[in-house]
Amino acid sequence: MGINHFIIALISLTCLFSFSASTNAPLPLSDASGPASSELHDMIEVMSESPSPFAFDGTTLESNDDVLSILPGSVDPALQKICGNTDHPVECIKATIPFLDEKTPIEPLSVLKAGIEAMDNQTKDALAEVTKLSMDPTTPKNVVPILQKCIDVYNNILNSDQKSLEAISNRNLVQLSIELGANVENVLGCDNAFKQAKLESPIKKMDAMLAKIVSNTLTIGVDMVHF
Repeated sequence: MGINHFIIALISLTCLFSFSASTNAPLPLSDASGPASSELHDMIEVMSESPSPFAFDGTTLESNDDVLSILPGSVDPALQKICGNTDHPVECIKATIPFLDEKTPIEPLSVLKAGIEAMDNQTKDALAEVTKLSMDPTTPKNVVPILQKCIDVYNNILNSDQKSLEAISNRNLVQLSIELGANVENVLGCDNAFKQAKLESPIKKMDAMLAKIVSNTLTIGVDMVHF
């Protein structure tokens, strides 16, 4: 896939996000549709799974700055700068844009709040999926206890999300760091349970995206937010 295709996909997706924000209907991270969204999802997957530096049609993108340099100008430079200081800048932008409307100042705190909302949505999607699988009579009996573990993991993340928002309201950086850090451990729980049982997780991709959002919120919350 060439750089031009990547830019076209990002421009198209940005337009979708702008419409979504104006109608207060955030785009679900795990339920994107349309060719532009699909193309961007494919690109993010390739970038996530490929070792750095990334290469597309002979063009090498060696750093986060290189990746962000090919984003369309319609992506707010302030958001690019904040997300560029995370480990997963493209996922950071993709996850937070639906929760940032035109009136919201783009600063670390607002991006953190948007990231927590994105994490909450992604977690709820994963929770719904594992709950459905756990109640499916065709699910192997040895998998059901693992799915229950996943349910507990996702509920813990949702609980920490709410405590993180409370910490922000109370301007409590210590508590905020604790809750964001707890999610780094929580998010590994489901996939690790499947690995220990030597089974392939049916929600591996959802967990992978969730893990990136968790990582980004921790970086923004600990390194960039100051009360």
